[in-house]
Order: sequence, then structure tokens, then C-alpha cells
Amino acid sequence: MPVFLWEGTTRKDEVKKGEMEAADEAALRALLRKQGFKSIEVKAKPKDLMEYLPFLAGGVKEKEVVVFCRIFSTMIDAGLPLIQCLDLLAQQEQNKTFSKIIRTIKEDIEGGTSLTDALKKYPKVFDDLFVNLIAAGEAGGILDVVLGRLSNYLEKAMKLKAKVKSAMTYPIAVLVISFAVVALLLIKVIPTFQKMFEGAGQELPGPTAAVIGMSQFAQDYWWVIVGVIVVFVIAFRQFYKTDKGHWMIDSAILKAPVFGPVMKKVAVARFSRTMATMMSSGVPILEGLNIVSKSAGNVVVEDALMKTRQAISEGRSIAEPLSETGIFPPMVVQMISVGEATGALDSMLNKIADFYDDEVDAAVEAMTSLLEPFMMVFLGGIVGGMIIAMYLPIFKMASVVG
Repeated sequence: MPVFLWEGTTRKDEVKKGEMEAADEAALRALLRKQGFKSIEVKAKPKDLMEYLPFLAGGVKEKEVVVFCRIFSTMIDAGLPLIQCLDLLAQQEQNKTFSKIIRTIKEDIEGGTSLTDALKKYPKVFDDLFVNLIAAGEAGGILDVVLGRLSNYLEKAMKLKAKVKSAMTYPIAVLVISFAVVALLLIKVIPTFQKMFEGAGQELPGPTAAVIGMSQFAQDYWWVIVGVIVVFVIAFRQFYKTDKGHWMIDSAILKAPVFGPVMKKVAVARFSRTMATMMSSGVPILEGLNIVSKSAGNVVVEDALMKTRQAISEGRSIAEPLSETGIFPPMVVQMISVGEATGALDSMLNKIADFYDDEVDAAVEAMTSLLEPFMMVFLGGIVGGMIIAMYLPIFKMASVVG
């Protein structure tokens, strides 16, 4: 819907202005009159450069949502009205895109929309978990409490995501550096040796001839190499988008020798923290499992949680179907079983999440320590092998001269 700028006078002769979405000017005027405004002026809001060039508009970062949630919780707890909270948050937000979203949410609420329905319009900023927790907070009259829990959850989820990124960054960085060094040697360094050997007129050892052959191929057909890499990346992404490919790759990730155990611990920590937050906020367990499965980040884990949800809907406990998935360790299953028996499942899930947050820290550190020597040997082996191959003819010439 188009956005309009409006200005009107209240019953107390106070001039108010703002911007609001509406079907047309007449609909907006009618809505403002219902809210008690008079002497209303309405005009279409001019489009800015970001609307013509949407790729220039910045997105909303996860950290910005966490800060928004934390400040929002504090304001509600202090007794400020909802509209005033959103107005202040929109004014102080540095990200123009996010500020516009908050302002639009405020205007929707002023028009009679609930906070939950207003947030649903922005699924890329406020996911299903966020919206459902807000809905539970509105229904129970504990919006400040839910916002506080939500901000805590988002902060810990962000830290967990950062740990996973750090685990993946090191090996990827080493592989990229290895590729760059090998490319530099093949294209720039080895041709110099090749000219020197051609002048000597000697028969080259097998390893040297092989390296020179690779260098010649890289110089003549570099576009083929680049093309093969691009085609492989595109094919891999397309395969991952298929159901079969998504399942095979996600399953391989969980079964990988070093990386797999880390990802399983991440999955357990994410599940436990999310379910604990939703249950303590009053979200029904079946609805909570449905949301948690969608945010699992791995289709194998998602399928396991959906099977657990189906089993619970048939009258079974939570612990039993979780143990059958093969993803959740026996200790986790036992703690969940105790939590069910004692009626303190949300508290037990929080303890599991805290424990596995520490486990992820230790696992990432151990993985980095294990990969570091392996990567160094890998890089040193490739570069060192090429250098030795190029020096073999020089050693041969030296022995002949000797």
C-alpha cells in the first residue's frame, strides 16, 4: 500500500503529524477522523533513493534486533505506553531501514492492529519465534517479561552463531590462502624456472616436468579452471536446494569426523535454549516444537524434531521420541525426562543449554587445535612439494658439476 504524510489537529488543538500506509487519501482521512483528528492534510510521501534502488538499503542486523528488544523491555517495565516506546525506539535507531519498520509498526498499532500482527509483516526481521513469544506476552499481560526473556535468548543465540562461524572460518581461510599461493607459484614463479631450465638443455626429472606442465596449463587455460570452479559452486547450490541434496549434505555434516560432533552440540544447545524460552513464556509445547524445528538450521535435526512432535501429539512423553532420533545424547534425554517428571522442564532445558554452550566452546577450541597442524601440513606439503620439484634439476646439475 502507498505511504502518505499527514498532519492534523487534535480535540485539544494540538498539531500532530506522521506517516501511515493506506489504500488512498480518502481512507486515511476517514481513519484519522475516527481517531479524533480535524483539519487534516494528507499528501503522498515522495519516494527516496532506497526505494528506487533497493539493493542500496541496508538490512537489519541481529544485534540491532537484540538492542531493540532489550530497550523495549526496559521501557515497558518502566510503565511507558506501547506507542511512546515505539516512537522513542524509532527516533533513536541509527539504521534507517529498521527505524522505518519500527515507525510503521507504531502507526499500525495506532490504527488498531495488535503488536503481534504488526510484527508479522516483517518476517525477515522478526521470525516465527519472536512473533509467537510476543503473542504469548500480549495474551498473558507479561509483555515486559517476555521481551526480557527474548532479549536474553537472542543474545545467547547470537553468541552461539558466532562460535559456529569461528569454527568454519579457520579451515576455509587456510584453503583460500593455499589456493592463492599455488596459483601465484604456477603463474608467476614457475615460468621463471622454466626459462632457466630450457636454456640449460637438460632432461627434467618427472616431478619437475609435471609441475611445469601444470603451470603451462594454468597460464593457457586459467579461464577453464575458473569456469569449472564457478560451475561446481552453482551445481552444488542447486543440488542443495533439492530435498534429496539438502538431506544428504546436512546428514554428511552431522556425520563428519571433526565438524560433526560440534554441529550436534550446537543443535542440542539451540533446541534447549529455544524450547526453554518458549515454554517459560507460555507457548504450547507442540507449537513450540514446530517453530524450533524450522529454526534448527539442519534438515535432519528438523525432521527428528517433527517426528518427536508427532509422537507427543499421540500421547507419548518428550524424552522417549527424542532418544529415538539418535541426535540427542543420553544425558540430555535423561535430564529432559527428569524435568518432565518434576514439572520443571523449562528450567531443566535452560541448564542443558548452559552446559552445551560451554561444550560448544570447548569443542570449537579442540577442533581448531586439531585442524591447525593438519592445515599447516597440507599447505606446507603442497607448496614445499612444488618448490622441491623445481629445485631437483638444480641439485642434479650440481652433482654433475661435482
